[in-house]
Amino acid sequence: MYPRKIINKQLGELLIEQGIITQAQLEKGLALQKEKGGLIGEILVALGFAKEEDIAQALTVQYGFPFLPLANYEIDPEITAIIPLRVCRQYLLIPIDKIGNNLTLAMSNPLNVQAIEDVELLSKCNVQIFVCTQSEIRKAIEKYYKSSNQ
Repeated sequence: MYPRKIINKQLGELLIEQGIITQAQLEKGLALQKEKGGLIGEILVALGFAKEEDIAQALTVQYGFPFLPLANYEIDPEITAIIPLRVCRQYLLIPIDKIGNNLTLAMSNPLNVQAIEDVELLSKCNVQIFVCTQSEIRKAIEKYYKSSNQ
């Protein structure tokens, strides 16, 4: 699909190594994850132990996906027309560029294989992934899809 480097460390371990969270915070987050489910990164953010940016940066280190802050990025309306609003909201992603048959996405969870497969089916493109924070993607979706009726 696309090249990625795998570092065989869990996200929590990377966050501890980077001094973002403590072992005790990770254990609390993992206990909550076991009880309620969900992604450990989102749980740590909800608990106030880490910022979204910390999680996004750690994902880039762990899997080799590049990080892209969307705040200063302009997306062409022709690009957003490729993926329907409901798909962007469902998977928390936004298309940001298309060159030839390659569609570039910003995603908060670049490990969501189902999302990538759905976008490839819808767009008939090869997908390349950038990591971005959830809140930045939500803001971009509101900004770029507000005038469309998708």
